[in-house]
Amino acid sequence: MNRHVLVTGASRGIGAAIAATFVADGDQVVALSRSGDAPAGCAKSFAVDVADSGAVTSAIKAAIEEFGPVAVAVVNAGVTRDGLAMRMSDEQWHEVIATNLDGAFYTARAAMASMVRARAGSIVFISSVSPFIGVPGQANYAAAKAGLVGLARSLAKEVASRGVTVNVVAPGLIDTDMTTDLGAAKEAMESMIPMGRIGTPSDVAGVVAFLAGAQARYVTGAVLCVDGGMAMGH
Repeated sequence: MNRHVLVTGASRGIGAAIAATFVADGDQVVALSRSGDAPAGCAKSFAVDVADSGAVTSAIKAAIEEFGPVAVAVVNAGVTRDGLAMRMSDEQWHEVIATNLDGAFYTARAAMASMVRARAGSIVFISSVSPFIGVPGQANYAAAKAGLVGLARSLAKEVASRGVTVNVVAPGLIDTDMTTDLGAAKEAMESMIPMGRIGTPSDVAGVVAFLAGAQARYVTGAVLCVDGGMAMGH
């Protein structure tokens, strides 16, 4: 389709699958990640820490200068620093909020201006079912991911009249490096999935592609859980 598509956290896992899906559709994909790695076929890759407002703004400005207005921004970058709240350090809290929530705002803000001027575009935030079902040890992660819903719905109302949609995808338990280290908690969560299997990154990527496509132009402010029924749409 040859759209300018921006994907953060694109070096692996869900982000890499999303970037690869848009590449396969013929889009010009600009990948942002701390490592600068990106799936084959991406038009450009930037090594950026999304918690750095200036770095995010500069990278997206450069992408817009080269590829034109951002048509789709997939805000996926995220980290976990799990620990029980009573023992959670300030650093564990602030690092997760800075990457998962502050970084999401910086990315959306930088991409949104070009969308508003073009009077078209789609922003998709990658959240989680964690804030909807409650996961012990993830107070920081759940707070940040819940914050994405409030952010998305506020932005959706701000830019709806300009033809820009803003939605949230909330994955459940997905087979990525991030979930490999969950240990016994992973087995407990898997037992909560009515469909009886852990999801794949491509399961999430397909829903993101739908929200960014022409068939979803009348969908905005929505939260779509991709979780095998774990949260039942909460």
